[in-house]
Amino acid sequence: MEELKPSEKKTLHDLKLKLEESIKSNHLFFLHPISQPQKRSPISKPRIASCSSSNKPTSTSQTSKISLWGIPLLPSASNDCLDTILLKFLRAREFRLCETFEMIQRTLRWRKEYGIDGILKEDLDSEYYVGTAYMDGFDREGHPVCYNVYGSLREDGMYEKVFGSREKQERFLRWRVQFMERGIQEFVSFKLGEVSAMVQVIDLRDLLGSSVKELRGTVEKMIRIFQDNYPEFIFKNIFLNASLRCYTYRALLSPLLSHRTESKFAFARPSKVTETLLRYIDPQNIPIQYGGFKRQNDAEFLAEDETVSETFVKGGSITLIEIPIFYGGVTAVWDMVVVGWEVVYREEFIPEDEGSYKILIKVEKKLRKPARNSFYIHEPGKLVFTIENKTSDKKSIFYRYKFKPTIPCYTSIGRHPIR
Repeated sequence: MEELKPSEKKTLHDLKLKLEESIKSNHLFFLHPISQPQKRSPISKPRIASCSSSNKPTSTSQTSKISLWGIPLLPSASNDCLDTILLKFLRAREFRLCETFEMIQRTLRWRKEYGIDGILKEDLDSEYYVGTAYMDGFDREGHPVCYNVYGSLREDGMYEKVFGSREKQERFLRWRVQFMERGIQEFVSFKLGEVSAMVQVIDLRDLLGSSVKELRGTVEKMIRIFQDNYPEFIFKNIFLNASLRCYTYRALLSPLLSHRTESKFAFARPSKVTETLLRYIDPQNIPIQYGGFKRQNDAEFLAEDETVSETFVKGGSITLIEIPIFYGGVTAVWDMVVVGWEVVYREEFIPEDEGSYKILIKVEKKLRKPARNSFYIHEPGKLVFTIENKTSDKKSIFYRYKFKPTIPCYTSIGRHPIR
C-alpha cells in the first residue's frame, strides 16, 4: 500500500472516530435530506452542507454487526483489514471526510435494500450468461483479471432472452453484481499490502448500434453501481475492439466517471488489442483469442513451463530465432506471438550432421494469430524460426518452447518417425 501523507493519515483517523461514534450511537444509517443535485454528472452525488450526526437513531440490531465484505466497520474491533476498506472510500472521494462518510452510508443502505448479504446464495446463474463474464489469470502486479464479453449475447436470438424486458435486464444486472461479489470473495484480499483490486477487460465487439441499446443501458447501470458502491475495486478498465465510433461511446461514459476512475481506463482498437493487453498482462496469461498464449485446459504448457522469451524485429528486416537441440528422441513444442502481426513467418529444422537434410516444418506465410506447432526430433540440430517484417514498424516477438521425451512410432515399411 502506498505511503500516506500526514493529512491523509489524519483524515483516516478522523473517519474512524466518526464511524465509531455513529455506530455506537446507532446513527450510521441516517442520511440527511438530499436537495436536488446540481448539474455535474449523471452519477455525481450532491455535496451535503453538514456531515454531523443526527439525533434520529436506528435500532441496535441494525448497527451491532455492521460490516462490509465480511470486515466489521467498528474501528475499536481492531481489524487490520478495515484500513484497506476505508482507504478505498477515502481515495474515491479524494480524502474529503464528509463525502467519504456519506458514501459509506449510501453503500450500506444500498447493500441492505439490494439484498447483497444474501445475493451469493441466490440461483441467478443462467445458461444465457455463460461466458459473458469470467475471471482468468492475473496481471503483472498480481491483480485478478475479469473478462466481460457481451457481444456473444447477440447470437442466435439470445439478446431477446436476456434483455427483452425490464425484468430480464434487472436480472442480468443482479447476476453481474453477484459475480462481482463472488470475485471479491474469491480473489480480493483486504490485508495490508496485498492485492485488493482487479482488472476489468471489456470486449466492445458488436456492442455499438441502436439494436443493443438495452445492453448498453444495463452496462451503464452496472458502472454506476460499481462506482457508487465498490470504490477502488477496479485497478484498470481495459476496453478492447474499440472502433472509431467507440470513442464517441467513451465520451458518453466520461460524465459517468470520476476523474480518478477515468484515468484508469484504456481503449484499444482491433489492431492494438494484443499490444494493449501486453502493457499490463504477461503473454502466457492473455487468452489466445486476444493474441496471447493462454488456452483453456492446455495439455502442453503447465505453470512450470511458462518461461517466455522476448525479442524484436525491426522494420524492413529479418530476425532469426534459433533453439539448439542437443540430442534426439524428443518432441519440441512451441508458441509464437508477434505484436502487430502481419509478418512473414517460417519454421524449419536444421540438423547438426551436414549430411542430413534440412526439414521445412511450416512453409512461409503471413502470421496473423498466435502460432503453436510441434515437431519430433530424431537427431541433434536446431529449430530456426524466420520472421520477416516488411512494414516500417518495429515489432515485439514473444515465444516459449519445451521438449518432451518421446518414443517414436514407426511405419512397417520405412521405419521413419510419424509426427
